[in-house]
Amino acid sequence: MIFNFFRFRKKQQPQTQEFTPDRPNLLLRKKKTEVYASGRHISISVDKARRVIDQIRGRSYEETVMILELMSYRACYPVLQLVCAAASNARSVLGSDKVNLIISKAEVNKGRTVKKLKPRARGRSYAIKRTSCHITIVLKDISLDEYEDMYPLR
Repeated sequence: MIFNFFRFRKKQQPQTQEFTPDRPNLLLRKKKTEVYASGRHISISVDKARRVIDQIRGRSYEETVMILELMSYRACYPVLQLVCAAASNARSVLGSDKVNLIISKAEVNKGRTVKKLKPRARGRSYAIKRTSCHITIVLKDISLDEYEDMYPLR
């Protein structure tokens, strides 16, 4: 017996209307103010990358670049590349200036672990685990308004 799974799919909800007290006759829609850059399979352990990410979370773009250039950890260079990539994404997508950008979210997730065997004495072997991580940087433009007017309600 063939069962139709698509029959029970939920219908999409209509767009919610948000009103402001000063202009109750306008429908507002949320505008895109965030851009992101993600790096996958970076060969650094998660704990070492989090040590750097915790220092830059919530800071401005210029302050973040200065901190990452002066810190002496190996994880700083890939994070700096991701921050610069997110800033160039913000410039091309939102048209925003680098002065107005802040890091709203920065997260590090565990990636793939590569397991190898190293030969040792007397025919034995020793397991080597190379860990990797996925880093995501989200930049927010503080100069843009979060909502925009769609059209007046009738």
